[in-house]
Amino acid sequence: MCGNNMSVPLLAEAVTLSGKEKETAAVIFLHGLGDTGHGWAESLAKIQPSHVKIICPHAPIIPVTLNMRSMVPAWFDLMGLSPDSPEDESGIKRAAENIKAIIEHEARNGIPSNRIILGGFSQGGALSLYTALTCQHPLAGVVALSCWLPLHKSFPSASGCNKNLPIMQCHGDMDAMIPRQFGAMTAEKLKFIVNPQMVTFKSYPGLGHSSCPEEMAAVKEFIEKHLPRV
Repeated sequence: MCGNNMSVPLLAEAVTLSGKEKETAAVIFLHGLGDTGHGWAESLAKIQPSHVKIICPHAPIIPVTLNMRSMVPAWFDLMGLSPDSPEDESGIKRAAENIKAIIEHEARNGIPSNRIILGGFSQGGALSLYTALTCQHPLAGVVALSCWLPLHKSFPSASGCNKNLPIMQCHGDMDAMIPRQFGAMTAEKLKFIVNPQMVTFKSYPGLGHSSCPEEMAAVKEFIEKHLPRV
């Protein structure tokens, strides 16, 4: 493979699961606040198609206002978790550029952007939505788990190439951290940004701010549908 991971800082440290056969597609999955890519890599390995590479980057360690400015892995600063909380606009935009750099690196190395699904959980899911909708490269889809759309109040329409972007949102109806209602509001907002027929919102009874086997089965189905073997 040509190209140097060191030129893309997040990629150099990321957990990367190689496909068992020739890689023709990729899933880039972003973890939640305070986590690392390792936990999600373990879960995704169980549903990984043999032709798909999985990349789970680690967020940088930064002071987070919501956590009393303590240093934790985070994609951007969080001031609060309600729809009207102030947001770290410059941090969100900077983080999105770092994820777009991974997409562009993969494209240079043989996996075109339309064979890449962007996904994430909680803060990582929020960043995956924002990145995909502002990306100038067409993507295969977005998996957004237990999350919201950052900068939703001033959000522009999706970039032209991603108007028909398939988006699957999943949310537990017992989520006390990011209430299901916030996820449902996000889904309705997304229907004004992309073709509404491309937005799917799945709710899981009894599930808190976490994942479950039924949700992972839905993620597997989404990946297989939108990244078929070629």
